[in-house]
Amino acid sequence: MEKKAQGYFTLGEKWLWTASVMAILVSFFAFDRANYCTLAASLVGVTSLIYNAKGNPAGQVLMIVFSLLYGYISYSVAYYGEMITYVGMTGPMAAVALVAWLRNPYKGNRAEVKVNRITGREQGLMWLLAAAVTAVFYFILKYFNTANLLPSTLSVTTSFVAVYLTFRRSPWFALAYAANDVVLIVLWALAAREDPSCLAVLVCFAAFLANDLYGFFSWRRMERRQMGNQA
Repeated sequence: MEKKAQGYFTLGEKWLWTASVMAILVSFFAFDRANYCTLAASLVGVTSLIYNAKGNPAGQVLMIVFSLLYGYISYSVAYYGEMITYVGMTGPMAAVALVAWLRNPYKGNRAEVKVNRITGREQGLMWLLAAAVTAVFYFILKYFNTANLLPSTLSVTTSFVAVYLTFRRSPWFALAYAANDVVLIVLWALAAREDPSCLAVLVCFAAFLANDLYGFFSWRRMERRQMGNQA
């Protein structure tokens, strides 16, 4: 039986979301106050993460929206790698993950996906694919004179691993996104040296990092609970 809407999120999750939203709002009005697309993307993104932490497919719907908004923001500061990655890979893969999550509900509960474990062989394949994607994107990004080429390329790697694990319903997807958040914090810190308004995006990804770390531990608990119920 599904929980009532008002009791769906724990008190800790409500506090995490509220603190994240407050940090985003304060940073926006302190450093930006103009690019409301950045504010919208940040709020949509952090909300998607709290749903993802619950294994709820709604998180993937919001991630698709975030990918489009963030792609536009990245284009505006010549982070073409981020634009291509999120619009061309993260967004479409979120759509694929949405289908996979909807097709694999836990015991018929469409608000919670069934956790999956991937084999060592599949992990090896994933890293081979990640290496190939990274190599291809490096030359594409170099051709377009992408700002901060090396961290931008690393962002492609972490993003690919994250979206792959999301599609495969592995708890480790959240940790991969946390690694991506660290790369993005570095990228936007570099951009903020030229444009202080980019500090608002940096704070956004710092909030994302906290949420993704929580998402990993939430999925590990969910995995233990689901496996225990099958015993």
